[in-house]
Amino acid sequence: MTVDLHPTARTVARLVTAIPDEALAGPTPCPEYTVADLLVHVGGLSQAFRLAATKDNDGDVPPAPDGADLGEGWRDRIGMDLRAVALAWAEPDAWTGMTRAGGVDLPGEVAGLVALDELVVHGWDLARATGQPYEVDPAALDAIQAFLAPMADGDGTPGLFGPPVPVPADAPLLDRTLGLAGRDPAWSPTRA
Repeated sequence: MTVDLHPTARTVARLVTAIPDEALAGPTPCPEYTVADLLVHVGGLSQAFRLAATKDNDGDVPPAPDGADLGEGWRDRIGMDLRAVALAWAEPDAWTGMTRAGGVDLPGEVAGLVALDELVVHGWDLARATGQPYEVDPAALDAIQAFLAPMADGDGTPGLFGPPVPVPADAPLLDRTLGLAGRDPAWSPTRA
């Protein structure tokens, strides 16, 4: 299965562009990350998964993101990184064979879905942390929900971002998918 990462990358890039400097020290649904830390992570994962798509990644695990490394021009730089990762995964060869990301060998198809999941979930994280609306691409949401569902088998097995969070079966698909990924859809900065 291949999925177009462009709609999600564009959404996350718009979110990044709209984040005011005064929000950088704020909390996020990632308990250990501020908004600035999460932005560094999004830029880094975009670069790592671009390299995974082209099979040029040595797969080393990057150091924990530090918002102090955000630097000047971060909005434009992260936007370019997001466009580049989407472009790399638009190539059919990206989804075939084996690759390496985050120190783990993965089939290309799995790496592409992990990249998409990272973008969708961290896009939501940034939107929620900074009070922005979040519209997710329906095809991307369907793909990651199907990808995450087998991992969240109900016995406490951690998903990609932590143990699944119970969400009502009639909740919107985004909320149910976030729950499978280990996110509480009701998170807010005031509850952090």
